[in-house]
Amino acid sequence: MRNTILILASACACLGARAAITAEEAKALGTTLTAVGADPAGNKAGTIPPYTGGLTTPPPNFKPGSAIRPNPYAAEKPRLVIDAKNMAQYAGELTEGTKALLQKYPGYRVEVYPTHRSVAYPKFVTENTAKVAQKAKTTNEGRSIEGAHAGFPFPIPKTGFEAMWNHLVRFNGQAYEAKYRNYNVDSSGRATLTTEGLSVSEYPYWDTSKPDTDTFWRLKLVYSGPARRAGEALMIIDPLDIGNKDRKTWSYLPGQRRVRLAPDLAHDTPNPGAGGATTFDDTFIFNGSMDRFDFKLVGKKEMMVPYNAYTAVYGSKHEDLLQANFLNPDLVRWELHRVWVVEATLRPGKRHVYSKRTFYLDEDSWAALASDEYDARGQLYRVGFAYMVPSYDVPAPYSDMFGFYDLVAHMYSLTGLVAESGGMRVVKPLGDREWTPDALAGAGVR
Repeated sequence: MRNTILILASACACLGARAAITAEEAKALGTTLTAVGADPAGNKAGTIPPYTGGLTTPPPNFKPGSAIRPNPYAAEKPRLVIDAKNMAQYAGELTEGTKALLQKYPGYRVEVYPTHRSVAYPKFVTENTAKVAQKAKTTNEGRSIEGAHAGFPFPIPKTGFEAMWNHLVRFNGQAYEAKYRNYNVDSSGRATLTTEGLSVSEYPYWDTSKPDTDTFWRLKLVYSGPARRAGEALMIIDPLDIGNKDRKTWSYLPGQRRVRLAPDLAHDTPNPGAGGATTFDDTFIFNGSMDRFDFKLVGKKEMMVPYNAYTAVYGSKHEDLLQANFLNPDLVRWELHRVWVVEATLRPGKRHVYSKRTFYLDEDSWAALASDEYDARGQLYRVGFAYMVPSYDVPAPYSDMFGFYDLVAHMYSLTGLVAESGGMRVVKPLGDREWTPDALAGAGVR
């Protein structure tokens, strides 16, 4: 059961609403399962170790308060390297997107390092999850949730919607900010800066002082580059009842000197922050409302995914990381981890550039670390990866640097490179009045 896909009843993915887990089921959390629902045991092959609480001690070269986190595993070497020649041997542990990249691009390879289950959480997260899980339930055919706050709502998921909600509300820290850069890279290797600026992310869902909040995530972006975009600003607020209310979005354009509602900043609208190379709901591999797709929980599987990618996230300049066709394999760390596999199929009558999507959610962090996107013909179109690095000083996982390979346009994008701009810093949440249209205008003025 631990090392093979768990086949679940297909009817579970289509239920209009699901009740919380029972008190008896909740007893598994912290005993036969970890506090957030992962399998605490290692695998039979010994290539996935037992979970022992994660990484909570920073390496000696970490400076307290720093926004740059050194690689605690820098001395390690890959235990195997997968390329086009030997990929068949590991096909069952590779996503379809990874296999496509290995086949398409000579020189692309996956360097697999020893697995470290490094994800850790503050005590309130692990303690609250068992309580929240007995109250949380999905509504609106799985697209909204209620009864959940400050804990993973579905640590023992029964449906694809429940698993995806764990990803949407995942704990990265309650509030954090980063100066970041986004790049697009064409087939010749030419890297173009698409956006740079300051990103402020908050998850009111995890604020224990606000148990009645109806917002799970909010984002404010203030652009400083390229020059044509300097002074622009964007704000997004996502409600827990996103299946009915949808997100609230505003944009500020300095040329017009006013804030405007921006209702199209969702779903498959091309994301200008990535130069149109990704959709808005590609953000963090998946983001926003689930109303365009039906989400089916396939089960759990051992897969090679980017993990503990400290060198790529915190230790690389763009000229070293960004190569023609793919990220520099020398700088990207992969590990074997158990992931939940979720398949999303476009609902009848709905429109999207993707007809099908497959998501791979890390069992320890609930973050989506990889995805395969298919076009209307059913052909593999885009391939996404998130480069997860636990913030051992919080502690919390962080997976906001992500990228997509476009197999049709022969290019790729990378979003959220923070190494060149100072890293990611955990901060205190802004006051609610800072999340108003008037405040956005003030933030974007140049």
